[in-house]
Amino acid sequence: MTALSEYERLEAIGIWRPDADAQRREVILSLGDATLVLSEVRSGTALAHWSLPAMHRRNPGKRPAIFAPSEEPGEELEVEDETMIAAIEKVHAMIAAQRPHPGRLRGVLIGAVLLAVGAVALFWLPSALVDHAARVAPQAKRVEIGRKLLSEMVKMTGAACHSPGGDRALSALAERLPGQSAIAVLPQALEGARLLPGGMTVVGRDTINGPDTPEVVAGYIIAAQNSAAGERPLHRMLDRLGPAAALRLLTTGDLPESGLAEYAQDLLQRPPARADSDTLLRAFREAGVSATPYAYALDPTGESVLGLIEADPFKGQPAPKPVLEDAQWVALQDICSAQ
Repeated sequence: MTALSEYERLEAIGIWRPDADAQRREVILSLGDATLVLSEVRSGTALAHWSLPAMHRRNPGKRPAIFAPSEEPGEELEVEDETMIAAIEKVHAMIAAQRPHPGRLRGVLIGAVLLAVGAVALFWLPSALVDHAARVAPQAKRVEIGRKLLSEMVKMTGAACHSPGGDRALSALAERLPGQSAIAVLPQALEGARLLPGGMTVVGRDTINGPDTPEVVAGYIIAAQNSAAGERPLHRMLDRLGPAAALRLLTTGDLPESGLAEYAQDLLQRPPARADSDTLLRAFREAGVSATPYAYALDPTGESVLGLIEADPFKGQPAPKPVLEDAQWVALQDICSAQ
């Protein structure tokens, strides 16, 4: 049995759990002739080889798709990528078609082909439309969408906090952290940080009012930049709004106002899943920020974030450059005092 030629070199991201008690981790999926190869994201080292004919789907028709290498419980794989799901289902359809069914072989073959065509039309085309729209949108349009999202968010949270000294501190923080064009502080209804299209990040008042060090708000921003979804902010937004919104962005350059309002509310209420400790520690190291203050902000006991604390790249020693000077940090903490 060989995979179809149109899926040669097909790769996607999945979430793999080696056994029932193991921590879930992000892996690269590669569709081969008869196997699905699971590889480590950073090094590319192969972690497991699953036989395509033996693979079993545990939640037919649902998303994300959950696969297992056999009927036995324990090891499993979550797949969000519609193209990869369609490819695996197509291979399984071909396997079913090749099995002998006396008197029904022709009907099974026809049904498998129709199923494959329908799967491609239903799953691959909408996903491809979203991918294309997110990829070709110019930076100016991303910034515009980010600002519109912020405008929708402040309708629910109140106006973003401002003060002369606080605004200067936010500018310094944006310059200090990689990948940031601007940072806004919302006075209420938001906990943690959210990354918007165009490089803007919004943070909740809780990230600056309670902590005694700017490493906490920096940590929330770094975590938002490296969420477990692993997607660009615009792609995540279009994936949530659907292919119709992606098509409208491609043809008119705009998004539906109702969709912007709906997604803004969704951002406030549902933070993206936190990335695994290895991914976060790598990001903290590259940003030159200690992970320990952020970890204790998540869990004051430290029990659930022990990996971030024990492997902190700057544990016991100062970071190469302060996140903010003391005067800047004081000014940032006071930015919402007039609201």
